[in-house]
Amino acid sequence: MAGKLPAKDDRRVQRTRRSLREALVALLIERGWEGFSVQDVCDRADIGRSTFYTHFADKEDLVQGGLEDLRAELRAHVLATGADPEHPFAYSRGLLEHAHEQQRLFRALVGKKSGQLVQKMFRQMVLDLVREDLAPRLAAGPRSEAAVAFLAGGFFEILTWSVEAKNAPGPQDADGIFRELAAPVLAAAGISDTSARTRGR
Repeated sequence: MAGKLPAKDDRRVQRTRRSLREALVALLIERGWEGFSVQDVCDRADIGRSTFYTHFADKEDLVQGGLEDLRAELRAHVLATGADPEHPFAYSRGLLEHAHEQQRLFRALVGKKSGQLVQKMFRQMVLDLVREDLAPRLAAGPRSEAAVAFLAGGFFEILTWSVEAKNAPGPQDADGIFRELAAPVLAAAGISDTSARTRGR
């Protein structure tokens, strides 16, 4: 009978998962999504293949696990910084700051070498963040879904620009720009964001 697996918050588990994510990012940058296998990730992380499959089903699952950890970090950031979760886009500044601090990671996630699958998974995470954020403020229906999709797409492009363009502003200014551009869409959807003109300046 197999022993009980350690919990995700066990330090050994955290180290293993972190090593695998770091190996994945390095290989994404070097070879692109299609250019490496699970075995390559294991070799780079110096972790056995059986250990990999204890934690993840495949490369896609490894990416998804990293995105779930990122969402948990964003929630913790909102609470730690005292950001008002009642305001739309409470997560945006934290995600932009994280992207700025971890540009190598985010370029791997949204850059050309990441491939359509990884970009799609990251876009879905952003879409889920926006939907979760705005759901209590929007009436269900096609108009609301269109607003969520529009704002998620806009935020994804702002974030990508902020980590790839040489002349992109810092996280604070990028957040302010996003909020200003998003304000008309929020207004059209019946939501006001009073911080749109003041936050980030």
